[in-house]
Amino acid sequence: MAQTFYVNPVTGKDTNLGSQQAPFKTITQALKVATDKTKIQLADGNYNAASGEVFPLTIASGVTVVGNEVNKGDRILIEGSGNYLSRTFAGQNVTFVLLDKAELRGVTVTNLASRGSGVWIESTSPTVANNTFKNCKREGVFTTGEANPVILGNVFSENAANGIAIAKNSKGQILDNTCLKTGFGIAISDTASPTLRDNRTYENRSGIVISGSARPVLRNNVCENNTDDGITVIGTALPDIGSTNNLGGNTLRNNGKFDLQNASSNKLVSVGNKIDASKVTGNVEFADSSVPTSTPTPTPIPTPIPAPTPTPTPIPTPIPTPTPTPTIELTDISNHWAGSFIRELVKLGIVNGFPDRTFKPDATMTRAQYAALLVKAFNPPPNRPVIKFKDVPADFWASKVIQQAYQGSFLSGFPDNTFAPNKNIQRVQVIVSLVNGLGLSADSATATKTFDDQAKIPEYAKDEVIKAIDKGIIVNHPNIKQLNPTRDATRAEVAVMVYQALVDAGRVAAIDSPYIVA
Repeated sequence: MAQTFYVNPVTGKDTNLGSQQAPFKTITQALKVATDKTKIQLADGNYNAASGEVFPLTIASGVTVVGNEVNKGDRILIEGSGNYLSRTFAGQNVTFVLLDKAELRGVTVTNLASRGSGVWIESTSPTVANNTFKNCKREGVFTTGEANPVILGNVFSENAANGIAIAKNSKGQILDNTCLKTGFGIAISDTASPTLRDNRTYENRSGIVISGSARPVLRNNVCENNTDDGITVIGTALPDIGSTNNLGGNTLRNNGKFDLQNASSNKLVSVGNKIDASKVTGNVEFADSSVPTSTPTPTPIPTPIPAPTPTPTPIPTPIPTPTPTPTIELTDISNHWAGSFIRELVKLGIVNGFPDRTFKPDATMTRAQYAALLVKAFNPPPNRPVIKFKDVPADFWASKVIQQAYQGSFLSGFPDNTFAPNKNIQRVQVIVSLVNGLGLSADSATATKTFDDQAKIPEYAKDEVIKAIDKGIIVNHPNIKQLNPTRDATRAEVAVMVYQALVDAGRVAAIDSPYIVA
């Protein structure tokens, strides 16, 4: 039976009945008693931890939270963050979680927590309509898994990384939204295939960025006045930007570098779009006579990297080709302490051996090689803008994976704007990288572990070490009491710690080992 609860953070009390005359004080209380077909009507005001809210706020199936759709939530500010464990992206900082057929309408959402997301949608089909998402520290809305939402008529302004991020196998209808003054207006990755129609992206770093092997459909969108590109396509992504039977209708204009940059391995066919061909780079065919067909091809930024080849460093890249070779039996890991972990990663196509059928488990690994391994294992979505490291030229074999690892918050550069790609990665850097990139948090804030060499742990890494212990990521061989934080990590140690992070995310089965710190 349909019912309406009322919430007023100023005059309400959570001991009230939630009626219009006696409203609840918090959305939290209203959500506790809401059932299918319940509408929760919010009064003007600020909803936060100080007013009694407990985040994240989970809107159950069939429940609608609504403020004022006419003014897109002006004067109804919901600000806060709580820990949410995602099945596909591990721990997150989230304001709202939307379940199937949930609706969020007419509110303003801000998440000031580190890497904070306003709304998290994972394998559900909710509606997010006529809201304002402002000043979130990562993005306004994040969709992942098999999500299939309707995201309609929202304003995304001044969010730190993206307005909307669409990852994994998400689909959905992204309609009539405005994204401005953020890193990427809309970021689409992995195998996502949403439909984007009538959206406007302007004054961002880039308007729409399409990566991985995403296959979105773009119709009647406007991308203008972005500082870099209107639309950027990388990886093996292939957006549908128009056909003879269904014209694209997209307008790309006045962007700082390119209106359309195709740095993917595919040819794009543009039909029925308004694009200045002089501001296009990459393999783009204009199939309609209304648009010039000659396309200059200045050097794209970034260019897609070829299959990695060994660098001047002594150890080749750990992922020499994108194709896994699980049938190869590596000859030097059969009696190695990490052999079982390495074999499983080979089966998954995350690591490969060398042409001589060795893995060299006790060799070191460079930061560039580690970036390639991270991208292969986690394919992180971008959550911060592109950066140019002065020691990573565009034609460097690992430039693309370094950029993706950086944008995914797995790796950072040094204060002098270098990345040091050929420098060996230290064990503590691997630990910090996995914790930060996956957004991990310790279940117990007081978790502690004393190693014999505890004093050697750098100050910046102490919290991350605690979190990594809690998640079972750290491996110490041969002495479990010796962390050796600043020693160069071996290829075997990196492989095992990455595998343990996959275990924590529920993506692989656990393997018993006496060297995993518990």
